Amino acid sequence: VMKTVVLDLDGTMYRNTQIIESAKHFVDLCHEKGVPYIFLTNNSMRTRKENAEHMIGMGYEHITPDLFFNSAMASAKYARRHFDGNKASYVGKNGMKEALTEEGFEITENDPDFLFIGLDKEMTYRTYSEKLVHALRGAKLIGTNDDRILAREDGFEVGNGSVVKLFEYASSQESPKIAKPNAPILELCLEHFGLDKENIILVGDNLETDIALGYNTGVETFFVETGVHKREDIPRIGTVPDHIGRNLSEFDWHWVE
Repeated sequence: VMKTVVLDLDGTMYRNTQIIESAKHFVDLCHEKGVPYIFLTNNSMRTRKENAEHMIGMGYEHITPDLFFNSAMASAKYARRHFDGNKASYVGKNGMKEALTEEGFEITENDPDFLFIGLDKEMTYRTYSEKLVHALRGAKLIGTNDDRILAREDGFEVGNGSVVKLFEYASSQESPKIAKPNAPILELCLEHFGLDKENIILVGDNLETDIALGYNTGVETFFVETGVHKREDIPRIGTVPDHIGRNLSEFDWHWVE
């Protein structure tokens, strides 16, 4: 069985709106060689269609909405399986809304059972405070992911994990750990696509999330130095990838055969 390449997005395929050329070439080669690939991201902001459009707008080809699985989808599926209740409020964008709607949640600000925290870069102190009230009144806090920081073209910005921490601290609740580097997102993604963990290779730029996910679940990993971390960070973080490359042009096709 040919392995499926499971690709991260931010820092692996692009930095914010800037394409990573070696990654585009890699996707073209996958398409040419018949190597299956999907995208697994902790970013909950975009719907699958928006993710595809975002990449096509940068110059990618061979990208369709059905190739994406994100932390919003994982969070909605996880909450459905592990907790009771059907009413949800959320912080987030269209990706969060789509995931909740697809799982059959009723979105409401009237006494919700859940408060989902995804990334929304337009939020303010006031809107965070208004959402916090739900958690203080007993809504179950569900953070989509724990990314501390995100890579941009010119540096870094606050990641959703830092926002989740704010809500955890303010509400005296702890969110379940669902997204990378935690196993639930991988299990739910594999189930969604009908894959086995023996037949995938995880590719990403973040040692704390992408590579740690593989490290924690016994899945093969390829670490690229195009985003958050560099190889010098490995001893400090303590997550050792199976393979390392400056970028995706250093991917060895023997790994998927």
